[in-house]
Amino acid sequence: MKLEGGCACGAVRFVAEGTPWRVGLCHCMTCRKLGGSVFNAFAIYPRAAVRMTGTTAIWRSSERGRQHFCPACGGQVFALDAGGDEAELPLGAFDEPDRFRPTYEGFVGRRESWLPPLPGVRQYAGNREGPGRTEPGTTE
Repeated sequence: MKLEGGCACGAVRFVAEGTPWRVGLCHCMTCRKLGGSVFNAFAIYPRAAVRMTGTTAIWRSSERGRQHFCPACGGQVFALDAGGDEAELPLGAFDEPDRFRPTYEGFVGRRESWLPPLPGVRQYAGNREGPGRTEPGTTE
């Protein structure tokens, strides 16, 4: 499978090949502030499976990674983890909608009270577990 996407103005583009490693939602304050929404929905791909074109502005959101935005329109286009192994692509940045279904939600304690949990997906109090993804003191 080969999917394309990019920012609102089209100056920054990506092509993702294959199947993502995982798809999730995050309710943490950083994700909320980044997108100006009550959660962030994303697909995580192996970094080698994603090609990016265009010039981005970069914000280091944590010691774990960097967010890449289009400097012209401000669209959040992708994030790269600090180790360089993963590319996080916002679901809304893909050209084709409804291609993915989340399998987990992170930081569910910050979920809006009017927003129900996604049925049938794993719920994490903090970040999901796995390489580079567990934060001290977080539990499922």
